[in-house]
Amino acid sequence: MQKHPMIEQLIEAQLNFLDHTFSQSPTVDTEFVHFYQWFRKQPLQQLWSFEQIHGLIEKQILQTPASGFLIEQIAEHIKFALVHPINDSTTIADIIPVLTVDKIAQYVASKSGHRQRLIKTMVNNPAFSAMISQLIQHSIQDYLDNSVLAKSVPGVSRFMKMGKSVLENVTDTNLDDAVAKYLQKNILKLSQMSETVLNQHFDDHKLYHFQANLWHKIKAKPVSVLKNYIEVQDLPATVGMGAEIWDFIRQSEYLKQQVHDGVYAWYVRNAERPFDLLLRDLNIDEALIQHELSALLQPVIQQMIASGWLRERSRHYLEQFYYVAETLKILAISE
Repeated sequence: MQKHPMIEQLIEAQLNFLDHTFSQSPTVDTEFVHFYQWFRKQPLQQLWSFEQIHGLIEKQILQTPASGFLIEQIAEHIKFALVHPINDSTTIADIIPVLTVDKIAQYVASKSGHRQRLIKTMVNNPAFSAMISQLIQHSIQDYLDNSVLAKSVPGVSRFMKMGKSVLENVTDTNLDDAVAKYLQKNILKLSQMSETVLNQHFDDHKLYHFQANLWHKIKAKPVSVLKNYIEVQDLPATVGMGAEIWDFIRQSEYLKQQVHDGVYAWYVRNAERPFDLLLRDLNIDEALIQHELSALLQPVIQQMIASGWLRERSRHYLEQFYYVAETLKILAISE
């Protein structure tokens, strides 16, 4: 393409104008606000369809695995938060509001129906029955072997062992086996008794006070006590395992259906709402645009100008405009 002196002068003049104009802070502020004023009035469905939004989420979240670097960074940030020196001088009460803790305690305590169903499910689980049976057996054996009475009164230990031996001879069975058979026959009754005892122990009033007492015990402890329950050196492994779980879930048909239906339900509810209401849901309003986001944009624009990037890209399109036949004809320049 042959350069024309007048066109080159026009391009340079326009580039200088753009550099000067966009280097002024008020220009960026004004244009950003004007764009927002236009954008805020557009209904969601006018700009984006459900298929576009869902396709983007599906591709970027469900079909794209987390990078190894991202997983490493997550582990590093958790570690940084756990070992931060401010944890030693900050108590749990400093970061968790007591009124919210009390609301949670009241809420949990008031859910007696949910709690009773949970207890019922737990005590009727075979694993719970086996645990109770073993506990009772061990307790009986421990009592026979280490009773305080047997240790403190001469002859009682021998008497108890003799009684155990006589019982085993009369019943023609081992005492442990006899107890095990008894528990097996009566495990349903034991489970029901356990359920009754647990419900009595965790009624609304007692559960509330249990939570309140727990809070009073931990509220003055420093945040650094978390290191007692989280192995900092194991974070790369534990975060990695969490990433493996997410990697499996994101590829499941279950999550794909949940995401599809969830996004569709959100889109239907919001399709006719303008973007200013959608942005307001995210606490983004005109004041934020003017005072915060535009301030963040200023250094970007300044760097675009200082590095010559804006001038280079502008020249690319101005040359395309000035050297087309229609423009050359207007300028009365032959090709």
